[in-house]
Amino acid sequence: MKYLVIIPTYNERENIERLVPQTLSISEEIHILIVDDNSPDGTGELADRLTAKDGRVNVIHREKKLGMGKAYIEGFKYAIKAGYDYIIQMDADFSHDPKCIPVFMEKIKEYDLVIGSRYCGGIRIINWSFFRLTLSLFACKYVKFFTGLPFHDCLGGFKCYRRDVLESVSPDKIVSDGYVFQMEILYKAYKRGYRICEIPIVFADRGFGESKMSRGVIFEALYKVPLIRFRYLFSNSSDR
Repeated sequence: MKYLVIIPTYNERENIERLVPQTLSISEEIHILIVDDNSPDGTGELADRLTAKDGRVNVIHREKKLGMGKAYIEGFKYAIKAGYDYIIQMDADFSHDPKCIPVFMEKIKEYDLVIGSRYCGGIRIINWSFFRLTLSLFACKYVKFFTGLPFHDCLGGFKCYRRDVLESVSPDKIVSDGYVFQMEILYKAYKRGYRICEIPIVFADRGFGESKMSRGVIFEALYKVPLIRFRYLFSNSSDR
């Protein structure tokens, strides 16, 4: 079985220098794809050196900062074309602990999609401000209200998919970016009847670099969550 770990990057040089070898050391079955948005700090150049050093690492260079969701879509299409059996998505900043990957690898044998949940069995977030935590909890409730998703964490970015899930949801038809991207792909998988489970993870705020949270991300969530719900209800099944 082949696993591909997709890591989007923008100014994550200090993090991927440590993250890539730690992730590769977990299993010989793991490969890594870095999708870099032309980082000014040299992340892309470092990714090239990591690729030259180990054939299990590959990199996609994009011309400019195009957003996390689009980075994952690039990665998903790459994974499908290359024939990977399982695809893991994770952040570059160690907020997602690579030590959790073996749990994903075990659970994906029973399920089609495994969610790393920050809120399963309580709040498992370290070093967030009260405002950011409150905003995140409100966003999760907002998503559940509009979509009916039964999960504790609908917006988390640490997930493992079987390849057929990604083929079914059609990456090119994903309309959102940012944190809403996480909900949209989960919603589509759920509505298609795939077996989905949550596993508890500890989410630690980044140690290096700057958060990608912005007002634009918040605004997108407010209007696109109901839009995605209504689009699904009123569109043809082939367009979902």
